[in-house]
This record gives sequence, C-alpha cells and structure tokens, in this order.
Amino acid sequence: MKLFLASGNKHKQKEMQELLPEYEILIPSDVGINFDPEETGSSFLENSLIKAKALYDLVHEMVIADDSGICVEALNNEPGIYSSRYAGPEFMHGYPDGKKITQEEQNYFLIQQLNETKSNNRNCHYVCAMVLLINHSRFFVAQETLEGKLIENINDQAGSGGFGYDPIVFLPKYNKTVAEISSEEKNKISHRGKAVATIATILKNLKNN
Repeated sequence: MKLFLASGNKHKQKEMQELLPEYEILIPSDVGINFDPEETGSSFLENSLIKAKALYDLVHEMVIADDSGICVEALNNEPGIYSSRYAGPEFMHGYPDGKKITQEEQNYFLIQQLNETKSNNRNCHYVCAMVLLINHSRFFVAQETLEGKLIENINDQAGSGGFGYDPIVFLPKYNKTVAEISSEEKNKISHRGKAVATIATILKNLKNN
C-alpha cells in the first residue's frame, strides 16, 4: 500500500520506510511533483499540517507529514522550527533570501553559538510533530521528543548514521551521539520513531475498521 510523505528529504524517506515497512513510502519527487510549500506556521504542528494539506491537494490520497527540529535550552529552545534554515547566531531563522548553508556549517555554528553563551546547560531535544491526514477535515497527530546534550567541541562530533544534527547530539545513556547508534536503536528512541509508532497504530486501526 502506498503512503505519501510530504517531504523532499530522501534521508527522512529512508527512515520512514524502515519504520513503516508494510507501506511503500513515496515522496513527491517520486511521482514527478515539485513540492516546496511555504512553512509559515509558528509551531512544529502548524508546519506539519501546512505540508500535509499542500500535498493532499496534489495527490488526493492519504498523506503523512512531519515537522521536526532541534531545541537548545540555553538558546531559548532555538533554532526549533527554523532548524533546517538556521544559519548561525546572526541568522537564527535563516537568511532573508532563503539561501541555506550546509549541515556541516549548521553543526559548527550551533556548537559555537552555545559555547559563546558560557552556559553550562547543554541540554537539547529534538521535536517531531507528525500528522496523518485523511482529508482536510480529518487528521491524526502525534508529537514526540528525544532528549540529549550538545557536544562541547565540534571536533568531537561523531558517527555516520542518521542525518541533520545527529553527529553533535550526545546521548548519555548510550555514551554515543545519535549518529553513532544503529538505525534500529534510533528508530526505537527517536522523536520520529516514537511518533511513527503512534501513527502506525492508528493506520492499523483504520485498516481494520
């Protein structure tokens, strides 16, 4: 059974495919759709709904969407919903022209910015707000988190798994970064993995009713 994912991120598509193996996870580019809705929401949930409804209007089929990001406590939970657009301390919400910097640069700037605060609080958490949209009037929501700590030195980033900020988010319980744990481990504990588990239960109930 096909399930459309409102994203252009192939890493996210791969992760979702691992989490929902009984479905064929398709992103818009798989069917020739140019998909880049403007995320104007003020929360993860609002942006997730924007993406879900935009893709539904194009495919007229059930859609799953998520909006996720990293929140750093000492930075007032920034960059938050602007995580993918974050461009350093002067452009926390991204460059005005929409240009994005590389993930490596984002990781470097975020560690540098936290260090410059001189705060001993390195706590951070990922957030994932996931929406299963049946139609504009009927949808289900799951929002989950994954707690960790930002590493102290960018040279300590580690791991080749995961994506995004994973190499700089340390998990004390595992004594590893998120990028160092296996995909199986990550899918059990991650913000997205836990949200998908809830959505998977809803999908199963929908199928049986």
